[in-house]
Amino acid sequence: MNRRRCAAAAITVVCAVTLLAVPGTAFAATAAPASPAAPAAPEPGTPPKKSLEAIRLELEGLYAKAASATDAYNLAEEQTKKQSAEIVKLAQEIVRGQDRIADLKARAGATARAQYRGGGLPPEAQLMLTDDPQLFLDGIGRFRQGQKATHDLMGELAQTQDDLEAYTKEASAQWTKLEANRVKQEKAKKEINQQIAAAEKIEAQLEKKERERLLKLEQEAAYRAQASWLGSGILKSAKGRASEKGRQAIAFATAQIGKPYEWGAEGPRSYDCSGLTSQAWAAAGRTIPRTSQEQWRLLPRVDVKDMRPGDLIIYHADASHVGMYLGDGAIVHAPRPGRNVTITGAGSMVILGVVRPDK
Repeated sequence: MNRRRCAAAAITVVCAVTLLAVPGTAFAATAAPASPAAPAAPEPGTPPKKSLEAIRLELEGLYAKAASATDAYNLAEEQTKKQSAEIVKLAQEIVRGQDRIADLKARAGATARAQYRGGGLPPEAQLMLTDDPQLFLDGIGRFRQGQKATHDLMGELAQTQDDLEAYTKEASAQWTKLEANRVKQEKAKKEINQQIAAAEKIEAQLEKKERERLLKLEQEAAYRAQASWLGSGILKSAKGRASEKGRQAIAFATAQIGKPYEWGAEGPRSYDCSGLTSQAWAAAGRTIPRTSQEQWRLLPRVDVKDMRPGDLIIYHADASHVGMYLGDGAIVHAPRPGRNVTITGAGSMVILGVVRPDK
C-alpha cells in the first residue's frame, strides 16, 4: 500500500514538471503581487517627463526671447510715434507752402494786370515816353523798386515751390519708414505672444505644488547667482551716493512695487522693464530712451565698481533687460510676464554693464 502511494506521488511530481516546461501553458500565479508603488512603464514613444529644473531653464529661455522681442516692439513703437509726429509736421509745412504759393501767384497776377492796364507796355518803355524830367526821375526809382519787387517775388515763389517739393518727398520717405516700423511691430508682437503662450502652456500643465516648487527653484538660482556676484567683492568700491534726481527716480520706481509686468507698458497700472526705468527717470525730470537696448547704446556708461543708486544695470548679452540700482547690491525691476515689480539682487542675472542717466 505504501509502495502504491509513493508511486502515485512520483507520477504527480513528474506531471507538474512537464507542464511547467511546456511553452505557452497557462496557470494561476502563486507569487506575491507587484508593489503598487512601482511606476507604470511609459507607453512606447512617450518622452520622459522633464525635471522641474529643466522646465525652469526652458521657461527662462522663452521669457528671454519674449524680452528681446519686447525691446524690438518698443523701439519700433517709439520710432513710429516719432515718424507720425514728423509726418504731421511735414503736412502742416506742405499746407503752409501751398497757401504761400497761392498768395505769391495772386501777387504776380496783380502785377501782370497792372502792366496790362498801362497799355501793355513794359515799365521801361512807359518811362522813356514821359516829357517831365521829375516824373522821369521818380519813375526811375519806382521802376527799380518794381524790378526788385518782381525779382524777389519770383525768387520767393521758386524757393517756396522747391521747399514744397522737398517736404513732399520727405513726407513720402517718412511714410515708408513708418510702414516698415509697423511691420516690425507686428512681427515683434507675434513673437512676444508666441513665446509667452508657450511658457504659459508649460506652467498651466504643472500642479500647484510643482508651480510652488518652480518658483522656489527660480529664487534659489537667483540667490546662488547673487551670492557668487557678491563673493567676487565687486561692491567693495561701490560707495557712491545717489544724486538728487537719482533719489527722485528711485522713489518713483519703488512706489510701483507690486504692480504687474506687462510687455509694452509704461504705467501707471503696469510696466515692462524699460517702461519702469524710463518713467522713473522721466518723473525725476530726465528724459531717457524708452528701451533697454537704447538705454545701453545711448546713455553714459560707468564701471560696475563705480555705480551708485539710481544708475541702470543692463542685463544679458543683447541688453534685453534693465533694472534700477538701489544700493547694497539690490535692484528694483519689472521681471517678466506673470511676475510683479519687485526688489531682487543686482547680481541675480548676467550683467552686461551700467549706465548713468544724469552723468
